[in-house]
Amino acid sequence: MTQLLKIAQSWSGGDVFFVTTSAAVTGGLDKHGRSYVVGECNRRMLMKTAAVFLKCARIVLRERPRVVISTGAAAGCMICFLGKLIGAKVIWIDSITNVERLSLSGRMVRHIADLFLVQWPELATKYKKVEFAGTLI
Repeated sequence: MTQLLKIAQSWSGGDVFFVTTSAAVTGGLDKHGRSYVVGECNRRMLMKTAAVFLKCARIVLRERPRVVISTGAAAGCMICFLGKLIGAKVIWIDSITNVERLSLSGRMVRHIADLFLVQWPELATKYKKVEFAGTLI
């Protein structure tokens, strides 16, 4: 949560909104911008995934982001693709827990990302269009 607040503060003065899968993190984010909760989903939950996709599509169409920054999972992946469809720049930060290979969502988004950051130097040498950034989150 502290890292999310630091990121939020770096965008102060801009029109910022957040999309999360859990209402538990919205309390600290609300003072930095609008926040939306889309719910959890994964590739094994087809109906839930469809519902989350529709929520994400509504948010992207309403907000029209110019930049999407995501740290992952299914909903983050969806927001990246939907944002790209309307011309947004996409920045992906793959999880620090992915030491040996990129996350599934990261492997999908890597091809459309304008900036793809990893937190392990070995991953930056293993994949094209991937940059090592050190510990970010």
